[in-house]
Amino acid sequence: VAEPLAGRVSVIDGDTIELHGKRVRLFGIDAPEGGQTCQDASGKIWRCGTTAARVLDELTRGKTINCEQRDIDRYGRIVAVCLAGGRDVAAELVERGLAVAYRRYSRDYVAFEEKARAAGMGLWSGTFEMPSDWRKMN
Repeated sequence: VAEPLAGRVSVIDGDTIELHGKRVRLFGIDAPEGGQTCQDASGKIWRCGTTAARVLDELTRGKTINCEQRDIDRYGRIVAVCLAGGRDVAAELVERGLAVAYRRYSRDYVAFEEKARAAGMGLWSGTFEMPSDWRKMN
């Protein structure tokens, strides 16, 4: 079992942080990429990738983040569940509709996604491309 990682982080994008010089990918979620845009209910384009990263920054700024490693991904990044003030930041992003449950790897966040979808939060307020599909095309 890997030792817990803790400390201050910097945000790379909506589902990746840097902790002690190491890239950490949030386990079980997928957030829109930095350049990705989405449409709200009125058809207005918004920068959903930038928004996801900004909210992750707000959730983690000035806090000691505790991460528990679950895996190493194909890019060599640590894949971990990370808590800020005892709250799972991945769950918070999914619940706000700024990331989706990455069902290919985990079902841990599906209930949070369903809640956000039902409430029309964030991505679910209009139309968007799944981040994994967007990456394949861009």
